[in-house]
Amino acid sequence: MNTTPDGGLITNTNRQYYAGAQGFVVEAAPGQSVFTFTFDQELVLGSWDPNEVDYALNNFKLYSSPDGLTYTEYITEYRLEILGNGDSRIILEIGGVPNPLPQNNVLVCQLKRLDGGDYGNRDAYGTTTEQNYGNYSYVTLEDIVNNYIVGFVGQDKLVPRVNRTDVIFHVKRALQEFSYDTLKSVKSQELNIPPSLSVILPQDYVNYVRMSWIDKLGVQRIIYPSNNLTDSPYNLPLQDSKGVPTQDNFGENLEGTSITEERWATANTNLISQNYDFQQYNEGLDWWGYNWGYGGYWYWGWGEQYGMDPQYAQRNGWFTMNEREGKVSFSSNLRGRLIILEYISDGLAYDLDSRVPKLAEDAIYSYLNHAILASRIGQPEYIVQRYKREASAKLRNAKIRLSNIKLDEIVQVMRGKAKWIKR
Repeated sequence: MNTTPDGGLITNTNRQYYAGAQGFVVEAAPGQSVFTFTFDQELVLGSWDPNEVDYALNNFKLYSSPDGLTYTEYITEYRLEILGNGDSRIILEIGGVPNPLPQNNVLVCQLKRLDGGDYGNRDAYGTTTEQNYGNYSYVTLEDIVNNYIVGFVGQDKLVPRVNRTDVIFHVKRALQEFSYDTLKSVKSQELNIPPSLSVILPQDYVNYVRMSWIDKLGVQRIIYPSNNLTDSPYNLPLQDSKGVPTQDNFGENLEGTSITEERWATANTNLISQNYDFQQYNEGLDWWGYNWGYGGYWYWGWGEQYGMDPQYAQRNGWFTMNEREGKVSFSSNLRGRLIILEYISDGLAYDLDSRVPKLAEDAIYSYLNHAILASRIGQPEYIVQRYKREASAKLRNAKIRLSNIKLDEIVQVMRGKAKWIKR
């Protein structure tokens, strides 16, 4: 493995990538006050002063050493200049006057890490370094825009002329569409279910992928959607004695609280999943929907008399999407459980440095070709249809590549289908 960049696509050294650190030894006799760091990720400086609130915004810490052995955090005044492409310049100065580090001294920039880094008191805690791991498998939207303009735009090329803003618009739309069912844009949150049995949807949430709760062994247990079992009504109008919704002084319907959700929050899910409790009876339920057990006992197996639905024959619990409150609601048996919420985003929630898997890069270019040509007046229809077919074919290829299907895994599944189920 190469330890230093050699002109390829990798621009970080192994030390920069794995340790999140880059250092310089001052060689000049007068000292050195300007240091250029070349991380893939730009440095963020809130304040150089640890006593300032904005100091917590820094995604790095500076450490200095007189001999390269013992390091202390550098907390003397300095400023930061962003050079682009991840390069950042640290300038040591006090009140605008250079404050050079003496000759043979060492200055190290440590990106924040989960373990605090390797310098000083290992107090550079954060996730900046870990966020860079695996970046090589992705390409940024900015790179896609630049590459597309170079490869497809210009005289004697497919698109003679196009505004950069138009390319940015279409590439963002491509990322949105691809994120829903093609790209690996699944995110997850680890949450505890509070007594209210509801958790707030993530800020960049578009759709859920899976809900599961985690047992004491760390094994995830799938939580299933409630589907037709219950629901969270969107509107809750207050009604008068005749059933007519009532209004306030401004003519708007008065809203109440959901009785459905209140009953569901206190429901004994054992009565639904057929985890029988012979002591529970006569609770004002639709008892015709439950079954008569041996010895004359009602064992409360919902739906068994009509044919048990397999989605209800489980004990992991259920969840309901509460669109009214922007939350996910869970059944009462999950109160206090640790859950994993897996969801998809559109990849555009926070910044324009959104990443696209390289396996889908070619499909993005084909999408742009079709989108740009189709938006132009007077473009021959056969040209538009040609690139539409090409975009569809490239999208299928991207889905196959990103499916990450391995032959050994397929063989393992097929072998499992031949197993006998014993009781």
